[in-house]
Amino acid sequence: MKGVYSAPGDYIYFKSQVPLHKIPIGTKQWRYYDFGPKAVPPLICLPGTAGTADVCYKQIMSLSMKGYRVISVDIPRVWNHHEWVQAFEKFLDAIDVHHIHIYGTSLGGFLAQLFAQHRPRRVRSLILSNTFLDTRSFSAAMPWAPIVSWTPSFLLKRYVLTGIRDGPHEPFIADSVDFVVSQVETLSREDLASRLTLTADAASVGPLLLTDSFITIMDTNDYSAIPQQLKDEVSERYPGARRAQLKTGGDFPFLSRPDEVNLHLQLHLRRVGVEARPDLVPGIPKGGSGGSSSEENEKKDPEDPAKDEDPANDDRGSSDNPLAESQLPHAPESSQSHSLDDQLVSNAIVCHFSNVDMMVSLHLGFLKNQHTIPTETVMRLCAEIIALQFLSFYVGSLYISLNCNRRVGQVV
Repeated sequence: MKGVYSAPGDYIYFKSQVPLHKIPIGTKQWRYYDFGPKAVPPLICLPGTAGTADVCYKQIMSLSMKGYRVISVDIPRVWNHHEWVQAFEKFLDAIDVHHIHIYGTSLGGFLAQLFAQHRPRRVRSLILSNTFLDTRSFSAAMPWAPIVSWTPSFLLKRYVLTGIRDGPHEPFIADSVDFVVSQVETLSREDLASRLTLTADAASVGPLLLTDSFITIMDTNDYSAIPQQLKDEVSERYPGARRAQLKTGGDFPFLSRPDEVNLHLQLHLRRVGVEARPDLVPGIPKGGSGGSSSEENEKKDPEDPAKDEDPANDDRGSSDNPLAESQLPHAPESSQSHSLDDQLVSNAIVCHFSNVDMMVSLHLGFLKNQHTIPTETVMRLCAEIIALQFLSFYVGSLYISLNCNRRVGQVV
């Protein structure tokens, strides 16, 4: 966290590809990313107190390319939990989303459970990570909560950052901490005050109509800002929930362990019936020479097997594709082509003169790289070889004649 922070390259690429949306709904300003096929029920990511919509950029990029729709939102400026439920429902109505799956971490996981409690028809499943069921312990740790809205910005940021464990980290966890700290610097005083108010305001999650089989609990086993006791209470509340334990990851496994988190998210979505639509992802070719062989094989027309077997209908067989030979089976060679090659090789063995050997080897190298040899080409090459043979014999005999004449002249 020291020195000048430099944004990671994949985040810069993410910002260049995924647009940031900002819409006012009533008195609330919503900031969010929405990426992936609109036909798929969305996975909505709710960050914790120190997070923004940007902290889930690794999930947006990975899952959207697999055909899932991911929406990552900033927690708006709301000052109590009832206001949060109403504001979030209006946001879903504004973006025309009715049924959702929520991935919530820390405060985001708590708010996700509250929304699922009060709007059970809209929440189809939950993924909860390093979260809690009530705010009693946080209220006890913030006796100054009644004046949080008047607290200066630098004090609020310092309080938020003290909840992040400082010290030596492994590189990926250290990078995740640096990224979240950079996001905290972008939050205004009102944003921080409202989130701390939601954390300290007395509230607890009641019974959910959602069955435990539609809940996945994904916690880290090393450490987090949420005490282990609070995480154990969540596991006890949902005994039938799926467990996705991460050995390490710290407070922000979605940044430090994105591959593991994305895998568990994908498994959860499959288990609850969300079907990915990779065919609707822009930029993935539906066929032709632009895609890889595996993608094209998966997208072959099952109703026309003869088309798949015809090499003339496959663009990969063109001479411009250097991988064509490895992707397509070799066409069977006729016995005539083998006899022609054998005949030319035997003719080359007869030639012992250096110039003729060089020419024959060049012609043979050319012939072996061709799959089909026209008859005219074969006849022309044979004629050239015969002519070269006679020429070599003529040059040799002329040389012998000249030597004999010179010796006769010397004797005379």
